Amino acid sequence: MFKEISFAYPWILYFLLVIPILAAWYIWQGRKKLAAITYSSLRMFNKIPVTLRERLRHLPFVLRMLALLFLIIALARPQNFSAGQSVNSEGIDIAMVLDISGSMLAEDFKPNRLEAAKEVIDKFVSARTTDRIGLVIFSREAFTQCPLTIDYSVLRNLLGGIKTGMIEDGTAIGNGIANGVNRLKDSNAESKVIILLTDGVNNAGEVDPVSAAEIASTFGIRIYTIGVGTRGEAPYPVQTPFGTRYQMVPVEIDEAILKKIAEITGGEYFRATNNKALEEIYNKIDKMEKTKIEITSYRNAKELFAGYLEIGFLLLILELLASKTILRKLP
Repeated sequence: MFKEISFAYPWILYFLLVIPILAAWYIWQGRKKLAAITYSSLRMFNKIPVTLRERLRHLPFVLRMLALLFLIIALARPQNFSAGQSVNSEGIDIAMVLDISGSMLAEDFKPNRLEAAKEVIDKFVSARTTDRIGLVIFSREAFTQCPLTIDYSVLRNLLGGIKTGMIEDGTAIGNGIANGVNRLKDSNAESKVIILLTDGVNNAGEVDPVSAAEIASTFGIRIYTIGVGTRGEAPYPVQTPFGTRYQMVPVEIDEAILKKIAEITGGEYFRATNNKALEEIYNKIDKMEKTKIEITSYRNAKELFAGYLEIGFLLLILELLASKTILRKLP
């Protein structure tokens, strides 16, 4: 009965021990009762047939105990986490590869490049329904912040916690791509995409960006590259003994490499020079073609308490009707 059922409040089930205690008390009380009228012999009543009403005299108590059983189970809140169903849905597998190097603190975007990128990515993720999305961050090295998932709440929480300084500073674009490829290479989806966002020039890492793109291409992974940064110079915050000061630094984005990466994999290169342009780029990517994939979602538990609650109340009503009508006891 409870093979595939779990309980949100399993401790409430301990109250089921009350039922055998009440049953024992009921039996003990029945034996203890004294007759209202005493007869010298009951032999004269032996031939009188037992009525149905007499046979059912314990039915109200049984109904009450069964009602208590179902109500306690309902209070324990039974759930079925294996209630997910396989459905064919429109979706793609996406690895978001995000540069978190120190230069992402430049404030040509508001409040800065990194926070602007996080905000737009968050909106992009929240607009999706069935796509599996993963998150890779990189600077001098790269690592997976979140594997491919459809649990967007977890992904968005991890995205919100990203900040510069989590990894040693640098820009290892090739490592970021390689990590994203590693997330997608075993995917069964026909459409696999990396969305790479960076604001610099590859200056670190063991993997060459072009070589990483060629590997991605062999796995059928398209890479959409996004260069973020205004043209010319951008204000960059510098901490000094007198507080935060700003200095203008040149914006250097290796657009040639980013275009080549996109070209090799059949993707596209975009340049974002402000918040609005960045949002429009993600909106455009959001409208990419989708492919049918079969997913099984277990994100939401199926609540089962309602059925037990209804049965419990029904049994209580039956007990009340029986005890007040045909099985009513006279004082």
